[in-house]
Parts: sequence; C-alpha cells; structure tokens
Amino acid sequence: MTGTRKKLEKILAAVRDGALTPEAALDQIGRAGFDDLGFAKVDLHRRERRGAAEVVLCQSKTADQIVEIIGALDRAGENIYCTRVPADVAAEIIGRFPGLRHNIIARTLYKENHPIKRKKGLIVVICAGTSDLPVAEEAAETAEVLGSEVSRIFDVGVAGIHRLLSHSDDLRKGSVVVAVAGMEGALPSVVAGLVCAPVIAVPTSVGYGAAFGGLAALLAMLNACSTGVAVVNIDNGFGAGYFAHLVNS
Repeated sequence: MTGTRKKLEKILAAVRDGALTPEAALDQIGRAGFDDLGFAKVDLHRRERRGAAEVVLCQSKTADQIVEIIGALDRAGENIYCTRVPADVAAEIIGRFPGLRHNIIARTLYKENHPIKRKKGLIVVICAGTSDLPVAEEAAETAEVLGSEVSRIFDVGVAGIHRLLSHSDDLRKGSVVVAVAGMEGALPSVVAGLVCAPVIAVPTSVGYGAAFGGLAALLAMLNACSTGVAVVNIDNGFGAGYFAHLVNS
C-alpha cells in the first residue's frame, strides 16, 4: 500500500467518524499526493501516474535540500533515484540513508523501497568514446533502475569502426539501442544502419571548439539519414534511458 493511499484512507475514515468535514477533507485530498517541504513539493503520486517515482535532479541543489527530498520519498516508501550528484555531496548523503547505492560514473544515487517489475526486452547502450561514459552510464543506470535489462558496449566510435562491427550480433539483440556520441555525432546514424530496432541518439558536449558544446553532434543526429532515429538533448542520458525503458515496455 502506497503512502498516498494510506493518507486517503485516513482522511476518508475521519470524514466517516465525523472528525473532519467534507470541505476540509477535499482540501487535504488536494495535498495528499505530495509532501510540501517549503522549497520543494515532492510528488508522491508519480509512480501511480507514470509507473516510476519522482526522480531527483541534484544539479544546483544543496546537500541539505537533497537530503530533505530523499527523506520525503523514503518515508513514503518510494524508490529513490537521484541524478547529477556531485561526488562530495554523494559521500555526505550516503551515510544518512542505509541501502543507498552510488554509481560514481553515472553520478547517481539509488535505493529500492518498492519492488520493480522487470521487463523482458533488452536495451543496448553504446557510446563512441570513454569521454562519453558519464552520459552513457547515466542512460544505462536509469533504464536498469526502472526495470529494464541493459547491455553496455562502450568505446566503439567511428574512428575505429571495426570495433563497432565486432559487436554487430550484440547490437541486434536489443529491442532498443541508445547511442551516445560527441564530436561529429556520427555513431547513431551508423548504428541505425546496422539494426532494425529503434535508436535513441544522445549528443554529448564532448569535442573541440567547433563542436560548440555538443551542438554539432545534436544537429548531425537530427539530420541522420538512417531511419528510426530519435534524438534527445545534449548530455541527456537520463532522458534517453527513461525513454528507452518506455519503448522496451
């Protein structure tokens, strides 16, 4: 039973017993789906609407704010998943919540409070170079904590395309492929020419001056000549992993 349902049952019981007026009950029901922390309103109804609990983007948040948000999710029995967590902040937070897992490369924190229904399909996450690893691992970790099986194929960019071709059979096992690349962003187009599954392209901000912080890769992916390629925003491994999970579902 979710924390939201418990709250609703308590409110309805109070109305039944005459301890709460219908008007007051309506007001409380309106606030039952979230925990108001003052600086943040933590959505405790997200899993029931979207299939997964609210994810905490830790970028620009203080350690104390992150701890409060995690605490609200933990009290409600929701799974905790935090992205873009600075290493020093992660080290400070882990000790406060037993069972919290830190993925250093993906810069994520995760704790499972609610059982996840595992999906049958396979998501293949592939990246061009090791400089793309944080974004690729964020995509892989996101898909895994949502319930998808993930296979990782890293450092197979087009500068050494024989490395990519050696994984052709592994690529074709995926029900969806997430392709992560910076520089000129050619990898997703090549991958889409090798597989029949949909490809989610993720441009990264990796590259020299004319890469314009990932804009060159983004435009290249948007102009891919291979069919079946969808593109997310620059460095958005989380968005790619989440969408890949939905496709896999």
